[in-house]
Amino acid sequence: MPSPARDTELVQIVDASFADAARRAGPHLVCRPGCTQCCYGAFRINALDAARLRAGLEALRAADPSQAQTIETRARAWLAEHSANFPGDRQTGILGTRKEDQEKFENFANDAPCPALDLATGLCSVYAWRPMTCRVFGPPLRTETENGSEALGHCELCFTAATPEEVAACEMAVPHDLESEILDQLGSQQETIVAFALLGCALSMP
Repeated sequence: MPSPARDTELVQIVDASFADAARRAGPHLVCRPGCTQCCYGAFRINALDAARLRAGLEALRAADPSQAQTIETRARAWLAEHSANFPGDRQTGILGTRKEDQEKFENFANDAPCPALDLATGLCSVYAWRPMTCRVFGPPLRTETENGSEALGHCELCFTAATPEEVAACEMAVPHDLESEILDQLGSQQETIVAFALLGCALSMP
């Protein structure tokens, strides 16, 4: 499945928004190549992220077959180690939506490095095609809390000496509406994880 055409627009907007937030944050934002704390632990990605990752891996296979094979090998090894406890369909890679599945996912592969992470360099092997979660991690983001209120959250390594006012001044805008629109056009609200997406398992999502 190719990545939808408007995904390029979404990526450009998000990357520009990150750059703007980083400019405002200055030294408070300590994200840098080789900092990999956010690269550990499984996390949910949507069908658009999965399509982007697979399209990126296909592009990489054409440009550097050896690198693409290395990434796929890591993904297979990751699944061999962790998929027995995957709270979903292990054939398609689609995450379960039952309450017990969601609860189980909270403790799923929490200490495992992402299969896209090159442990030798500390860099993401599919950085240009990384999921939205990775693209927005670091700066303050507005999220909904369990009680329905909103709060600003950011990487715990960043803004350690910032005041609440300084944090608020660095909030990153995220085009959620555009992402939702593209997902609607894609026709899937199902979720998976990076390892399954890299191997194409989840791209059969309707």
